[in-house]
Amino acid sequence: MPPILALMLALASAFCLTLSPTVGAGRVAMVLKVNGAIGPATSDYIRRGLQRASEDGATLVVLQIDTPGGLDTSMREIIRAILASPVPVAGFVAPSGARAASAGTYILYASHISAMAPGTNIGAATPIAIGGNPFGGGSEPDKGNSGGPGNTQGQPSRDASEAKAVNDAVAYIRGLAELRNRNADWAERAVREAASLSATAAVHEHVVDFTANTIQDLLTQAQGRTVRVGQTDVRLDTAGLGVREFEPDWRTRVLSVITDPNIALILMMVGIYGIIFEFLTPGTFVPGTIGAICLLLGLYALALLPVNYAGFGLIVLGVGLTVAEAHSPSFGALGMSGGIALVLGAAILFETDVPGFEVSWSVLGAIAIAALAFSLIVARVAILSRRRKVTTGTEQMIGMSGKVDSWTGAAGYVIARGERWKAISPEPLAAGDAVRVTGRNGLTLEVTRST
Repeated sequence: MPPILALMLALASAFCLTLSPTVGAGRVAMVLKVNGAIGPATSDYIRRGLQRASEDGATLVVLQIDTPGGLDTSMREIIRAILASPVPVAGFVAPSGARAASAGTYILYASHISAMAPGTNIGAATPIAIGGNPFGGGSEPDKGNSGGPGNTQGQPSRDASEAKAVNDAVAYIRGLAELRNRNADWAERAVREAASLSATAAVHEHVVDFTANTIQDLLTQAQGRTVRVGQTDVRLDTAGLGVREFEPDWRTRVLSVITDPNIALILMMVGIYGIIFEFLTPGTFVPGTIGAICLLLGLYALALLPVNYAGFGLIVLGVGLTVAEAHSPSFGALGMSGGIALVLGAAILFETDVPGFEVSWSVLGAIAIAALAFSLIVARVAILSRRRKVTTGTEQMIGMSGKVDSWTGAAGYVIARGERWKAISPEPLAAGDAVRVTGRNGLTLEVTRST
């Protein structure tokens, strides 16, 4: 679906969505679904879902996961919410064919209960370096099955920043593994070597607690297990729980759309050009109003996403050059330079290659075409304006016709366009003579007799 269409649908749904039925007090398991890349919208949805479960007295929260990974900041916000939740959380990789890769692995390790449906997988939790290549090529892939020892020889050396990121991630996931009494050594391999496991192998390696076909199966197997919630050991009583889904509301849906880097860029460009057109044609209000709204939404999205300030600086430079082209036409030179700066800035604006958070080439192409079109329009207007006769200022009076009101010697007064001007002429004139303006010196006109 095109990004702009997705935005329109999300905004439209904001006015017609109804909240999911209130979960009443009683024996209920609340289900939160995580599908796709984990970002600010996912974090907001899960935090609000956990809060709602606590307020409504839910017995258990089931976090159904199918994700390729996501942003580190959003992942950590979700884990903090799980660790602080007074309601036990069961991470469940489902349905069959789903995965808990990268950030999903950390979230599953943080959950009080972890389960996987048959045909799912977990792992590949290595942090992704900017540019999409993990640590300059990463290690050699495992030669045996994904649960066995990997090949750690011949790995390329990592620079300090990459080693720092990996060590930080390893310490984080090992801490979660120790908190939940799960396999910390495999968790470290998932980070350092991008190791992955199938559902059956994950149970064998004590990475997850069990496999389950459905949520009801998960609730049955979780019955009687003891988990630590905060500082208290809680024995789960999940048999016969009712199941309720917590649906994303309009806020989460809109947030998920505008935090798409492609949508954020489109909003910024619409906002920038809308405001530029408002300044070029003051009083129309529509371009300026729409532009201001889009620009604020775009800037809000940028505040939630990892941004490269060099890219943002290039975008600001591009906007400045575009505005300069509009006010001091250079026949496209400034506008083209501004367009190039805008495209380069957009290409490097977001500091991530996480799946689902990369900038589309089609969006970059649209930005380039819009910048080129704007430059061509301004250049065409500038060329046409140079060919037209001057209609304002001192120059517009040259060639204007008038009539002598009174004259004495080489000077007198003439009437031009209904105004009385002092005038001089190299030839003698008389009252009533028709004249033509040939020059102007301050408030004195230079005239000659019209032929």
